[in-house]
Amino acid sequence: MELTPQDIDHITQLTLRHYDSTAEQFFAGTIDHDVSQNIAALLGAITGTAPYRLLDLGCGPGRDLKTLRALGHQATGIDGSARFVEMARAHSGCDVWQQDFLHLDLPAHTFDGIYANASLFHVPSVALPSVLLALHAALKDGGVLFSSNPRGDNREGWNGPRYGSYHDYDGWARYMADAGFDAVSHYYRPAGLPREQQPWLASVWRKIPR
Repeated sequence: MELTPQDIDHITQLTLRHYDSTAEQFFAGTIDHDVSQNIAALLGAITGTAPYRLLDLGCGPGRDLKTLRALGHQATGIDGSARFVEMARAHSGCDVWQQDFLHLDLPAHTFDGIYANASLFHVPSVALPSVLLALHAALKDGGVLFSSNPRGDNREGWNGPRYGSYHDYDGWARYMADAGFDAVSHYYRPAGLPREQQPWLASVWRKIPR
């Protein structure tokens, strides 16, 4: 897909505008989702002694950010939606930064883990390598990146008012390897269902020091 930088910025802004306009409905519809399996996958892969310094990438209204803080970790949120940032600060009590994924400004070698739950799939595939390199640089050596994305057959495009890239595991793994990550584990969600009823691909990756 041929996308110019202007196209990519436009895609991002339209997607964020949708989340800004539906923030309250989104929060009400997702506040009770059980993602404890995902949080456990991230934390279980991190080496070293807790508490950990964690970044919730695409934290939305702050549901998981609040959980990470309640578990005793130093959690920071980041989201491109101004409304989500406001809500996440109020809900979680954590520091939350407003940045879109195409213009990340993250401290280097800082985080033990990055938690990207249902967020990175919004990045157009042509922009994904630079985003993953920015996340790689923000992790400590040996740090862990968790991602959960709706799986697909490596096609992308608009799904209503939101843009999405729908990778299968092999396609996603190539992006991660190119960015300097080793595979730790992956699984499909919701747990316990036939594969055709598991729309989510979750995966855990460890930073390879450069």
